[in-house]
Amino acid sequence: MVDILLDTLLDSLKILPFLFITYLIIEYIGHKSSNKLVTGLRKYGVMGGAILGCFPQCGFSVAAANLYRNRLISAGTLIAVFVSTSDEAIPVILADTGNLGIVLKLIAVKAVIAILAGVAADKLFAGIFAGEASHVEEGHVHHHFHECHGGIVSSALKHTLQITVFIAATIFIMNLTIHFIGEDNLSRILLTDSILQPAVAALIGFIPNCASSIIITQLYLGGSLSFGSAIAGLCTGAGVGLVVLFRVNRNLKENIKIVSYIYIVAILAGNLIQIFL
Repeated sequence: MVDILLDTLLDSLKILPFLFITYLIIEYIGHKSSNKLVTGLRKYGVMGGAILGCFPQCGFSVAAANLYRNRLISAGTLIAVFVSTSDEAIPVILADTGNLGIVLKLIAVKAVIAILAGVAADKLFAGIFAGEASHVEEGHVHHHFHECHGGIVSSALKHTLQITVFIAATIFIMNLTIHFIGEDNLSRILLTDSILQPAVAALIGFIPNCASSIIITQLYLGGSLSFGSAIAGLCTGAGVGLVVLFRVNRNLKENIKIVSYIYIVAILAGNLIQIFL
């Protein structure tokens, strides 16, 4: 137990400075250009949603939920943002491995999935997501976007410490699980090499905070999840965006349809990636 705690502490502290630098850059960009980026989300539709969702920040999924509630963007654009969002996966991978190649591969694959899913939602399944429009001032949307921020340094430090705690808890649980049940049993529980693993990972992704993306990322980096399963889990991991959608959009059936659609897309994408990549 002492060794597990020590390993967890060392692994967590090792990535802390890299996380802080990463979040400092993210906060700086967000403060400088958030309004322009949200405007771009409206202007460029599905393509803009898929690209902006790749940016590791809580604001875009929250803003997209509010924009959709006011029918300022389409369901396809909302879905594109949610699918391309990876919450904390990108900072965690960069801090843990420094491997930019993995991050670029992750972003590219998820962006393609997000675009295809968004276009299909608008062109092929538009009638499924149709709902009554409501009208609220656009400033309300930007207010929600900026709720994610404080001062650049303090916000980056706060975010770093919060995510480090989540990472430490995840690593500790993983190490403890492996210690008591063994790697082989853990692989069986996570359905390693099974076509069902992406479905399991996608369910984990629906946990409505940063915990899901951290769990999925750590399992992937540890070799317990395939790349396809990690993609499936991160496609459903829109963070607090889904919570905000259910809070601001009163059409429950519509929200359930959107979540179900994203889940199906995540499973299909995860399995196709497992087969062909």
